[in-house]
Amino acid sequence: MITLLIAVSLISFILVVSSPIDPVDAYLGDINVSEEQRENIAEYWGLNKSPVERYIIWIGHIFQGDMGESITYRQPVLKIIGERFQASLALMGLAWVLSGVLGFALGVIAGANKDSWLDRGIKTFCLILASTPVFWLGLLMLMVFAIQLQWFPLGLGAPIGKLSYEITWADRLYHLILPAVTLSVTGVAGIALHTRQKLIDVLKSEYILFAKARGEKPREIIWRHGLRNIALPGITLQFASISELFGGSILAEKVFSYPGLGNAATVAGLKGDVPLLLGIASFSILFVFTGNFMANVIYGIVDPQIREGGSHGK
Repeated sequence: MITLLIAVSLISFILVVSSPIDPVDAYLGDINVSEEQRENIAEYWGLNKSPVERYIIWIGHIFQGDMGESITYRQPVLKIIGERFQASLALMGLAWVLSGVLGFALGVIAGANKDSWLDRGIKTFCLILASTPVFWLGLLMLMVFAIQLQWFPLGLGAPIGKLSYEITWADRLYHLILPAVTLSVTGVAGIALHTRQKLIDVLKSEYILFAKARGEKPREIIWRHGLRNIALPGITLQFASISELFGGSILAEKVFSYPGLGNAATVAGLKGDVPLLLGIASFSILFVFTGNFMANVIYGIVDPQIREGGSHGK
């Protein structure tokens, strides 16, 4: 993880420094200042130093628990990540659950009805979802459900005109539905197709034929034997999709103007905000690593043989 953090931070830093965006120009906007004032601003943010010096200074501050201050928001990076991640976690969490439940259910239905019209319909639906860009789907959802039908708001994380203490959980959930459904699409197709194929392979195995010979009904076979054997691969794929979910949230949050970490990352990239962008990139690595670690723990719960094999190895 440490090696990955250093590699990601270094590559991100090189990409941002190589960007044609001038952080000083992005910071000033349309304000005209003298050359001396520009130099003072560059010196204040440490932009007058060489890229190597700036990266070494940033690494030194990281080891002290300081990610620096955002040029765009004029706040500590850790504070921005803490505030924005709460909103992103709600979005990604709901989308993650929706993609897992819907994808697994569609995969089981398709696998249990192999080569039927239902199976072909689910496969076609999943292939369409897999080929659909998140931002395009988000725009389509806005046009249909927010503009034409007016069932949901156009975006944001809360109603406009309300004070923070007046906003309820129902208001936040209402604003969360469209972006969460849009983001969940990134994982539904892969999980459904993977689960379908795994269930088909399981139903072809010898112990399933033996269960059929004993008179077990198809529904009992799928419930007792099929789901147990496809649960572990499904969990593997679901936790592996966390990185894709985090990447997709950047597009979804931008389309719906959702005030999350992905939106902040977009602003940081467009403004050349190196401290904030590096902070978000490093945090994303920790987030994905945590998801993979949780998957390893759940493996042992779902399949005790993995845990026993590890103990025998020791």
